Amino acid sequence: MGNTDDDPGKPVAAAGRHRGEPHEAGGLGGRLNWLRAAVLGANDGVVSTAGLVVGVAGAQATSSELLTAGLAGLLAGSLSMAAGEYVSVSTQRDSERAALAQERRELATAPQEELDELTGLYVAKGLTPQLARQVAVELTAHDPLAAHAEVELGIDPEELTNPWHAAGASFAAFTVGALLPLLAIVLPPADARIAVTVASVLVALAACGWGSARLGRAPVRPAVLRNVAGGALAMAITYAAGALLHASTL
Repeated sequence: MGNTDDDPGKPVAAAGRHRGEPHEAGGLGGRLNWLRAAVLGANDGVVSTAGLVVGVAGAQATSSELLTAGLAGLLAGSLSMAAGEYVSVSTQRDSERAALAQERRELATAPQEELDELTGLYVAKGLTPQLARQVAVELTAHDPLAAHAEVELGIDPEELTNPWHAAGASFAAFTVGALLPLLAIVLPPADARIAVTVASVLVALAACGWGSARLGRAPVRPAVLRNVAGGALAMAITYAAGALLHASTL
């Protein structure tokens, strides 16, 4: 899957961490990362499948040949994305579990040090020492692991990442993106298929660029331009390669 700058498969700092080191934020930021990954997964499906079918079209393939190539590319790409995301998120989940296991050990062997550490973290967030101590004591009394995991690790012990969900989302996102160029290349008449495919793909890439920029709170125009230019370049290169291959076999 096309990954983002904040890849959802990125491992959380775990067993080897030192006290006081910053940890990744969870919650809303994590959910936005998943959304951004879905947008970029669809973007990958659009670009890779468009490049494939346009290249095959450049070799003067028939509609059935284009459909076969496009479906093969769609299946291979979506399965590859799903497998990659499963491995990545499984690694993240292992890291989260290791971090929680270490936190449990620290809470069992050095509860006072852990309480002092939690107090210090709340002071660093802006609370007064007295209030920070009170909050740390009350949260520790309620659920010490959850209190420390949230503040120190950015992990909710009850909501660890699920690799199967991630794999399914990547498969679906890539498939949705890949269907657009596949349908655009096989449905129109032969003399219009390239123009229809290029136009629809560029519009889809502009939408993906806009979506990823909005989710990442980045400037929209550069993201859209980069996405459209990259897709256009990919289609131009693959079409030229297909046309040259066709010419060389005549």
